[in-house]
Amino acid sequence: MVQRILERGQIETLASHSIPRVRVPDRAQVFARRAQRLRALAASSPIADYLRFCAIVADAQHAALAGFPAALPDAAQLAFAHEHHMPPIAATAWPREPQWRDALSSICAAVATQPGIPAEAVRIVERIAAAGAAIEAQADALLGRRDLAVDTAAATFVMAALQVNWAALSSRFDADEVEPLDVPGVCPLCGSLPVASIVATRAPYQGHRYLHCGLCACEWHMVRVQCSQCGADGKDIVYHSLLGAGDGDEAAGDAPVRAESCAKCGTYRKVLYHEKDPQLEAVADDLASVALDVLLAGEGYARASGNPLLWTATEQG
Repeated sequence: MVQRILERGQIETLASHSIPRVRVPDRAQVFARRAQRLRALAASSPIADYLRFCAIVADAQHAALAGFPAALPDAAQLAFAHEHHMPPIAATAWPREPQWRDALSSICAAVATQPGIPAEAVRIVERIAAAGAAIEAQADALLGRRDLAVDTAAATFVMAALQVNWAALSSRFDADEVEPLDVPGVCPLCGSLPVASIVATRAPYQGHRYLHCGLCACEWHMVRVQCSQCGADGKDIVYHSLLGAGDGDEAAGDAPVRAESCAKCGTYRKVLYHEKDPQLEAVADDLASVALDVLLAGEGYARASGNPLLWTATEQG
């Protein structure tokens, strides 16, 4: 049998017609599933305490999302965004619901009342509570990725509440009506950067790679073996795992979590393979695989974008 080998442009054209382009989050599951996965990963992780802490945060996010309002763009606003290839609920432009601060308060309270929480964490949530309206400036700094203005100690809590706000929005979109952007490595709904990507196994997404937004939890298709930061492909792309490294995304052994590095831009993001472990969750497994980050840093690569539950002063983008 003769097989036709498609060039990159042909693959992308075929994908645009036959592959579901966008997956919006399931409001009832997005944070509950993350909390469950974080606890499962904690059972065998050297950073178990932090993963359990993040599971508490995810539980609180799930509770906050249940009754969270979400005012979507009207038809004229959506048409304007589509015409100009802009994200319709852009993180740096779409107005936040006032209730995002209620979500922040409930997340902080859930953490502070947990037995065994370190005293420093309690002091941080008390400082957030005392900030009042001033916390809006921290939200602006996080969404705008202005590192020098970010309070890194408070960032996990603030970002958690912002995730609730944007997940409430993104979950209400019809995936078939979401238009792709000109920059494939940017979320088509909120314009944020992905935390990692997932190669799916469940139909109709089977075998396809989806980038997972670190803010609104939207997932969008991007062809495999291509840098999600700069678009380079071919010989510039190498896959790494704790088992080894190699070319092609079937390299790096049977590891369910691998890092896709790019020699052209010097960055990497992780790829999660559901065929290896269907329980993988983008934010949780990216966070738990910190040993892979250490390996890539030792080889001179920088993260293309960070994890929303672990803000550092060296975020890229």
